[in-house]
Amino acid sequence: MKTLKVGIAGATGYTGIELLRILLNHPNVEVVLATSEKFAGKKVADLFPYFAGKTSLVLEELNDGEIAKRCDVAFSCLPHHSAAEHVASWVKAGLKAVDLSADFRLQSVDSYKEWYGDHAAPGLLKDAVYGLCETHRDKIKKAKLVANPGCYPTGTILALTPFLKEKKIDPDSIVVDAKSGVSGAGRSAVLESLFSEVNESVHAYKVGKHRHTPEIEQELSRAAGRPVVISFTPHLIPMDRGILSTIYAKAVGKTSTQETLAVLSSFYKDEPFVRILPEGSLPKTKNVRGSNVCEIGAHFDSRTGRIVLIAAIDNLMKGAASQAVQNLNLLSGWDEKTGLSLPAWAP
Repeated sequence: MKTLKVGIAGATGYTGIELLRILLNHPNVEVVLATSEKFAGKKVADLFPYFAGKTSLVLEELNDGEIAKRCDVAFSCLPHHSAAEHVASWVKAGLKAVDLSADFRLQSVDSYKEWYGDHAAPGLLKDAVYGLCETHRDKIKKAKLVANPGCYPTGTILALTPFLKEKKIDPDSIVVDAKSGVSGAGRSAVLESLFSEVNESVHAYKVGKHRHTPEIEQELSRAAGRPVVISFTPHLIPMDRGILSTIYAKAVGKTSTQETLAVLSSFYKDEPFVRILPEGSLPKTKNVRGSNVCEIGAHFDSRTGRIVLIAAIDNLMKGAASQAVQNLNLLSGWDEKTGLSLPAWAP
């Protein structure tokens, strides 16, 4: 099998580091280029000693021409706005691209402008495929540009999609309460993410205005076949990584916990990275830490008539880097599990 030459733009953030870690152990990939504006000229292994003996890569300044010349596929771990301009250049040069920013997740230019500002490459939005493999697999296989999903949307969309498609819940009743570890805020020094600010505390943030809201609503609307508006509140909790999303929705018709779990089990029966827990068991972020798995549990609250869905992912893995590699596997015609079959970390 031909080895694919891969580049990573923005390789020294948390997501870029995880992506590099996975790709260095991928049997069909050679990482030939990794960029960092801050650390250009430094060896990856000098900055991150756990890569010692694994790679001799030297970080480079971002140069779209070099990426186009040396790579078959490029990953962007750049911030939104910045990503769009560079990704557009790669696609124009004939590369396949997986963008881990928010720049190509929203189909509507107006929606992007409302939540993020002006788009640097609006003409590419129509060509981008939303990279949630479990719901867009066939389109991803044919794509030139994949928009890797956000971390909060991944677990939420996976949990709700079966029920919206089968009209088992009222789309107007959805409430999402999600809690994330601090790595979701990135490696930059931000007051809200400092240890002394986060430790021994939990707090909600960006209530009613988190930028992942339109992404979640876009995909849930696709599943429901009608517009869906949700209440979404994220929280920051004092742990490194992981997202636990607790989701409430009014059931349509009579149901039970057993029937609710049957809907999930049937929908995801052939999915290698979605694990449906049996009745009485509920997801834990520790169960998925370091893996590409989304763990989902459910309970029907007969007293309120609500279905309660709980989804756990590792925000840096299934919520970012490992999901990007899952997309790479689909783009390249490989087994979807290639390079991603390691179990969660313990403890």
